[in-house]
Amino acid sequence: MLLSVTAEMQRTGIRRLAVLAGDPDWCDEQAQQWQQALAGDWLFLSDDPQLPNSVAPSALRNLLGQEFRHAIFDARQGFHSESFAALAGTLSAGSWLLLLTPPWKTWSLHPDSDSLRWSESDIPIATPHFIHHLQRQLYADQQVLLHQQHQPCRMPTSLSLSSWQPAGLEQQQRLLSHLLQAPPGISVLTAARGRGKSALAGMLMQRWPGRCLVTAPAKVSTEVLARFAGERFAFIAPDALLASAEPQQADWLIIDEAAAIPAPLLQRLITRFPRVLLTTTVQGYEGTGRGFLLKFCAALPQARFYQLDEPLRWRQGDPLESLVNAALLLDEAQGTTHSATDKGLTIAGCEQQDGPRLLALYRLLTSAHYRTTPLDLRRLMDAPGQQFIAAESACREVCGAAWLVAEGGLTAALAWQVWAGLRRPRGNLVAQSLAAHAGFPQAAQLRSQRISRIAVAPGLRRQQVGSRMVEFARQQAQGLDYLSVSFGFTEELWRFWQRCGFTLARIATQREASSGCYSVMAILPLSEAGELLSQQAEQQLARDLFWLQPLIDEPIPLAIESQPSLNEADWLALAGFAFAHRPFEVSLPALGRLLLAGESSELALWHAIIQRRPLGDICRDLGLSGRKALLGRWRVEAQQLMRQLDAERCENAQRTLSTLR
Repeated sequence: MLLSVTAEMQRTGIRRLAVLAGDPDWCDEQAQQWQQALAGDWLFLSDDPQLPNSVAPSALRNLLGQEFRHAIFDARQGFHSESFAALAGTLSAGSWLLLLTPPWKTWSLHPDSDSLRWSESDIPIATPHFIHHLQRQLYADQQVLLHQQHQPCRMPTSLSLSSWQPAGLEQQQRLLSHLLQAPPGISVLTAARGRGKSALAGMLMQRWPGRCLVTAPAKVSTEVLARFAGERFAFIAPDALLASAEPQQADWLIIDEAAAIPAPLLQRLITRFPRVLLTTTVQGYEGTGRGFLLKFCAALPQARFYQLDEPLRWRQGDPLESLVNAALLLDEAQGTTHSATDKGLTIAGCEQQDGPRLLALYRLLTSAHYRTTPLDLRRLMDAPGQQFIAAESACREVCGAAWLVAEGGLTAALAWQVWAGLRRPRGNLVAQSLAAHAGFPQAAQLRSQRISRIAVAPGLRRQQVGSRMVEFARQQAQGLDYLSVSFGFTEELWRFWQRCGFTLARIATQREASSGCYSVMAILPLSEAGELLSQQAEQQLARDLFWLQPLIDEPIPLAIESQPSLNEADWLALAGFAFAHRPFEVSLPALGRLLLAGESSELALWHAIIQRRPLGDICRDLGLSGRKALLGRWRVEAQQLMRQLDAERCENAQRTLSTLR
């Protein structure tokens, strides 16, 4: 029967999921029988290193862009949601995806190794909310083959479908014709998996009369593109393309999976060629696709946008694609246009066990944020320390969503080790960063909540819905010292958080790869200790901005203080760099003040901080082997300069530091 069902799947152009739920030996035996019965590639994804011929889920990114016939996803130790979705996207029509799980009734009780990526726990935890959600989807979908140990196998219901021919070919050819006639400029091609965008890029390369170049995050992912380009295929890695002394000559630069390349790198690449084609997958499991559209593409001058929405590798409405999209909420959420005013909304908390409401909240967050992936769905449903706030209309529609994460509460000893660069425990994004980078170990000791995500439906924006949710979070934060937020800096976003009462506490000096923005952190004090931290952090940032602003190519809304003399905080920060492991970048302002206070113009630190010479040039002139050797030289120079300037203060700072370890 399996052979006839598979043949019918091939004829009608569909793919299906088969769940094998039972003891490990039984699952292995069943999977072997499937492989013996059906010829195919049988790509095997598993976290178990003992299994032969298996690929770790984390390595699947290297296989994107390739096609396989049949695959096995081993979820007995953990469920890597992004890899599950990506694996489904590599399977051709007529394929089965086998899902191996623990026994059905006890699956939700099993510790999930994937939770180590997102739960901030040192040991795997059970993930009952997500597993129950997944089981409901699998059981309700009659196209899923469900075989539980000691139970009869439930075969999928038959479908009355006509023979399949790829329907997307006409759309693909139409877009190819547009590209072949394209004037100079930037073209952006987006599609979900299996729509033929890599094939289209390859055909452009093959048919263009002049020269085309391809670049991508990994050459292995361009296999489909190369097959359609044939002998015209020419690949060069992004860094090699930018590093070449002589500019490459080509009519087209095709950047495959462009969303996976850091935005600053992309910005440099697109300026070097007369025509550029950016292709990317926008389904959420790949992490940056949505950000590519929301951030990078929106800023491109006069770019031409194309989209492939009809699948080529399988039939429209394919059971496997439908199941994966439903289970992992990959379908784009439809933005609500609800006309309710802010008075018509109710702001309330939402619990992890409140399934439908929580999923509606997640859909809204997904539609608004550029880095939401199924990993976030797993964290939202089962990670400890999460709090949710929903703004609901009178008809119970979720129109606003906020997601908060508990942070802080570290011991004094651990917080100082974080400050010194000796430890970096899981989690506590803002609390640890304020300790490790801004220089405030008390930030990691105080108890806080970070607003991880916040979103409002498009029809209700600019009606104070977001600020009402922040105020609700403040009122609910009994016993906490502060609320925090980390976001990609834009003037509009900063004005929102400033109106909510937040003060800037830290700013990074390099743009985020995914958003193209500088990451900033801000805090809203809730206690006297939180108020003191807020004041100190804002004052310290103003002191440091003299040294940071030249590294940031946009204005920061803080007054830059004239350079004061070294204070006790500076001496402690300098000791952390000179005698411990605090990074150079976060120590730079204190080092700058140290250099100005002493005779230092011959030092490597002077060349790097005052003269801002390229580090490679400094290493060459000093005969140093690289950045690690240069860092060692900097630390020694800082020690010497501190002793020359004030030996007693240097000794006191070093002694204080030794008591903190």
